[in-house]
Amino acid sequence: MGLNQKIIFHIMGLLLLFNGGFMLIAVVVSGICQDGVTLDILLASIVSMLIGMFAMFTTRGHKKEVKRKEGYLIVTFGWLVMSVSGMLPYLFSGAIPGVTNAFFETISGYTTTGASILDDIETLPKGILFWRSLTHWIGGMGIIVLAIAILPLLGIGGMQLFAAEAPGPSADKLHPRITDTAKRLWYIYVGYTAAETVLLKLAGMSFFDAINHSLATLSTGGFSTKNASLAFWNDQPLIQYIVILFMFLAGMNFVLSYFAFKGKVQRILKDEEFKYYSIFILLFTVLAAGVIYASANVQVSEYHPMVFGAGESAFRHALFQVVAVVTTTGFVSSDFTSWTPFLTVFFFGLFFLGGSAGSTAGGIKIMRHLLIIKNGLLEFKRTLHPNAIIPVRYNNKTIKEHIVYNIIAFFVLYMLLFIIGALGLGAMGLDFVSAIGGAASSLGNVGPALGSLSPLSNFNGLPDIGKWWCGFLMLAGRLELFTVLILMTPYFWKRT
Repeated sequence: MGLNQKIIFHIMGLLLLFNGGFMLIAVVVSGICQDGVTLDILLASIVSMLIGMFAMFTTRGHKKEVKRKEGYLIVTFGWLVMSVSGMLPYLFSGAIPGVTNAFFETISGYTTTGASILDDIETLPKGILFWRSLTHWIGGMGIIVLAIAILPLLGIGGMQLFAAEAPGPSADKLHPRITDTAKRLWYIYVGYTAAETVLLKLAGMSFFDAINHSLATLSTGGFSTKNASLAFWNDQPLIQYIVILFMFLAGMNFVLSYFAFKGKVQRILKDEEFKYYSIFILLFTVLAAGVIYASANVQVSEYHPMVFGAGESAFRHALFQVVAVVTTTGFVSSDFTSWTPFLTVFFFGLFFLGGSAGSTAGGIKIMRHLLIIKNGLLEFKRTLHPNAIIPVRYNNKTIKEHIVYNIIAFFVLYMLLFIIGALGLGAMGLDFVSAIGGAASSLGNVGPALGSLSPLSNFNGLPDIGKWWCGFLMLAGRLELFTVLILMTPYFWKRT
């Protein structure tokens, strides 16, 4: 059986229509702000939608069936098509000249990485800033899930797409029908975004800054409207605590949020991943705050050189950066790489943790770490009792062997790709710290890295090939490795 190429192109057209439609929101924002780029963003929207309509019209006779192979192709190429289309507002307005830089900023947005090549964010037109934040939000829950939620054109094939795109080793379903599951996830996503916007506005942010930071928070993206990121509001603790809360919510499984709204709190408290997610953040925060508090010369940032002088301040900035890195949001309230050498290494380790499965966070995911550790500890028992059948248990359920093997394979591939990614950046001239930091940050969709790519710097200094390389790592990490890497195997392209 060959590939159903028509359905692939048809859905690419559908995604371009969605992208062009979202650009119209940025057109409205630009028009209200009168920033001078309204027509440029409108042109980008029209081009995207015309190409999308053409693709859909020419493939209107497609078979409405998506098999596993088509699912992987649609997800991977869908993200690439969205990124190519999404960079048009930057290019047409001249806000980001050059295809390489525009593509890097765009794929960093859709993959919710938050790494940037912009040296002066605050000079950008507001319509462009809003579009930049919106790319985060679109990519956060997944444009594929959005397509399933709004236009259930795929029938049973929708499950193949959801399985290929949904973050984490498993996608818990809220409802037997995939379309209803996607809709429920999006209701929660939109609701959280609106709630954070209102709270940030009440806390003292302008409405424009509030909506942009909410779009970036719930997607665990990290693009800010300020050069100093959240350090701009270091003198307003309430704003930072609100962002911390919603970063935490975005980094937990959205299914648990659904249970919370249904009043099933016990389901949340009994969830192993949520339990360890919360414990890890608390312990890491206490550790980081203790080190910061004990180091009298540690400063918040070069933008706001306020020395930590109180326990609250040390706790807040430690909590903020721990949550920002664990959830891979990447917001910055301080340059954590300048605190102490110990904390630099500590936060580098957190690059590999990741948030919860079923969240918008990147990284390896806490569930995978838990199952790998559990399986490793059980190997001691299996060594002593070689004939005993000792399964891995998670949430009081036995985990099938093939899932454990899949998770171990994922971890090995992840670390291998990290090493290859760092070697690639090293070959391009980056020093050791910058190379390993850039590779770990890009693959984990974290945003800020180490060395020359630290929170107070950006990725603009990379050579062009380095930006494309990091873009590949971002995409592979966002789509859970297998979805992208499987396309590079000869077996995938064999006719079956």
